[in-house]
Amino acid sequence: MAGPRVVIIGAGVVGAALADEISARGWTEVTVVDQGPLPATGGSSSHAPGLVFQANPSKTMTELARYTVEKLCSLDVDGQPCFLQVGGLEVATTPERVAELHRRHGWLTSWGIDSRILTADECVERHPLVNRDRVLAGLHIPTDGLAKAVLAVEAQIRRATERGVTFLARHEVLDIRQADGEVTGVVTDHGDLEADIVVCCAGIWGPRIARMVGMNLPLTPLAHQLAWTGPVPELAGQTEEAVRPILRHQDADLYYRDRYDTLGIGYYGHRPMPVTADEILSFDEAEPMPSVLKFTEDDFADAWTETRSLLPATRAAEIDEGINGLFSFTTDGLPLLGESPDVKGFWVAEAVWVTHSAGVGRAVAEWLVDGHCSSFDLHECDVNRFEPHQLAPEYVLARDCRNFAEVYDILHPLQPSGDPRPIRTSPFHTRQQELGAFFLEANGWERPQWYEANAGLVEGRSIVTPNDWAARYWSPIVAAEAQVTRETVAMYDMTALKRLEVSGRGAADFLERLCTGKVAKSVGSVTYTLLLDHDGGIRSDVTVARLAPDLFQIGVNGNLDLDWFTRHLPADGTVQARDITAGTCCIGLWGPLARDVLQPLTDADFSATGLKYFRAKHAYIGSVPVTAMRLSYVGELGWELYTTADLGQKLWDTLWQAARPLGGIAAGRGAFNSLRLEKGYRSFGTDMTYEHDPYEAGVAFAVRPDKEDFTGKAALERRSTAVHRRLTCLTIDDPRSVVMGKEPVYDGPNPVGYVTSAAYGYTVGKGIAYAWLPAELSEPGKVVHIGYFDERIEAVVAEEPLFDPKMTRLRG
Repeated sequence: MAGPRVVIIGAGVVGAALADEISARGWTEVTVVDQGPLPATGGSSSHAPGLVFQANPSKTMTELARYTVEKLCSLDVDGQPCFLQVGGLEVATTPERVAELHRRHGWLTSWGIDSRILTADECVERHPLVNRDRVLAGLHIPTDGLAKAVLAVEAQIRRATERGVTFLARHEVLDIRQADGEVTGVVTDHGDLEADIVVCCAGIWGPRIARMVGMNLPLTPLAHQLAWTGPVPELAGQTEEAVRPILRHQDADLYYRDRYDTLGIGYYGHRPMPVTADEILSFDEAEPMPSVLKFTEDDFADAWTETRSLLPATRAAEIDEGINGLFSFTTDGLPLLGESPDVKGFWVAEAVWVTHSAGVGRAVAEWLVDGHCSSFDLHECDVNRFEPHQLAPEYVLARDCRNFAEVYDILHPLQPSGDPRPIRTSPFHTRQQELGAFFLEANGWERPQWYEANAGLVEGRSIVTPNDWAARYWSPIVAAEAQVTRETVAMYDMTALKRLEVSGRGAADFLERLCTGKVAKSVGSVTYTLLLDHDGGIRSDVTVARLAPDLFQIGVNGNLDLDWFTRHLPADGTVQARDITAGTCCIGLWGPLARDVLQPLTDADFSATGLKYFRAKHAYIGSVPVTAMRLSYVGELGWELYTTADLGQKLWDTLWQAARPLGGIAAGRGAFNSLRLEKGYRSFGTDMTYEHDPYEAGVAFAVRPDKEDFTGKAALERRSTAVHRRLTCLTIDDPRSVVMGKEPVYDGPNPVGYVTSAAYGYTVGKGIAYAWLPAELSEPGKVVHIGYFDERIEAVVAEEPLFDPKMTRLRG
């Protein structure tokens, strides 16, 4: 036996996959408990229809699905396959859905999954039951198919058992034992199990188990309708379980699968039907199983009408049986993976459907055994990603239900998430409303995208309207705000960016150990630096301002950075880290006239020598005390000005009154994004993630290799500085061809990479797209093409930055 003592709660597709993967890595002192019998435990895995579609806007989710397909294809139980690779077919019945299929084809191409857009006739060739008159086009993914979930559970149980893993059926978990903030065991109705690590893979029961350690899991079980027809005459004599591709009719929230001479029909178009984990019956109380609720025929009526229209052969059949089956939904549609922030050794692998189950099993096994996941970038899935308000029961229920309703909807990348809104407003919100701000949401914050008060600035400017898709959540005012920022001065609300305070007599040494750059410099220094994982991948990019010998303010990317700092705090209490975002606010004052606005308002010296680039100091702006940092993410002269939330509106008014006579404006996020791309500034989570290193991402300047040590240094040294892929700047001449991100990039007919961030550069007069490309294709002047819906848009590799490469405006 090897490894720590691990107890996995739940033996469905996730728990079984984790047991298999972790035991394959040498950890065999593992026990898996489930309240139901094995292998059909009564959870979502036991009734899941098994459809595996790999298309997803998330690269990580697609890769988790791809691994699941590959693994399940290799498994069988006594000759019975665990995966039927019949392919997947998504059909479009509206022009809007045809366009969406092209976009989805782009995702698949970007993430390396083979797929093809089909004509209506080709759709019928692959699925002869489809009504040719209803279909306009289709998307075919040959490697999709049907997972036999219960067989997959059994196959992985057998493999894990052979390595020494113990599976205990009919063991209900009653409590999790803890001591000194660490798990010590699991209490079941058959006795206690000692444990160093407990992993909750309980699915729809997950919130109840997590609550045993005081963890609030933002997961809601929702019922989803699945019906089976009786025999369909046209399928008579079908001796194989499935011969047609699994079929999705997303315009009507429907999917279909074969089962010999019958069809399974899944439906998401009905009202959300949430339950709580506490309402779910035990295995012995439920009929036929806990995750199956009574079928509500009225909710299915529209689905059956639409089915008989799309698949006319079903008109000769009837609905034979149906269920309302429970599945897990989260506020952002992504899994919940990782360790509790409060109880060491308690991990979760929750909100995982069959589609991604084996991939998640591998990811969590690597994370546990190696201390990090090397196969997948998990930053989107980390359970610690949420802000406190995103764990509120009202918020969780509303967003989970919305995600159920939108599961097959066409969603624009900028589309707001809906109610509950507004939740978080900066101290400037009233003034922004007065200026006609068009708000989008960022981590719960209402953030202006543009201001209608600036509509008059559009007149006299040559502003080309982008294509229809890119023009959603866009206004020509965005262009005017970007140009005015370069011409005069603009105020940007930067409050939504998370800020941490790290303090204590050990703070400097603590940050030196975590950051790639030298941060223990003189008071007033500001450093752009990276946080690396133990494998040398980029966990985040941050700015560290030393405000006093033992006090630092850190600009970070989200709650995962706070979690990372907190987990690495020394046990002796010499360092504290806290989130100060809610109690503070920030205005970015940027533009060539920024000093003309600021200097008359203060006795402090804001000259080029009085506060140099990447320096900070305390000052009074009028009557408002601020922390001023000489930073600019739009590539212009200026400062980030921080103050407490109670003084925020006064700061806004003071700057506004001084800026207006000089032609100053308030500007929104649309202009900000355009300007940052002109300057070549990266955005963590979009342009670079855990899977990239500093050399590839073009941020090696933030690494001080001469430092004695920092987290990830040894691993980074093992990586070659001769990179094989590179984040590359592309420009597009066609002003209407504004891409949005995640589109494939082609070298001739071959897909070679994908777009990360994109916008129109209103100063340089070109479309801008950053993309991951093979290093040999990243030479300036190289012509490539971007796959945008059904078009191929010419793009040219460009030197970066596109704007002010000598930094004269920033340092002026």
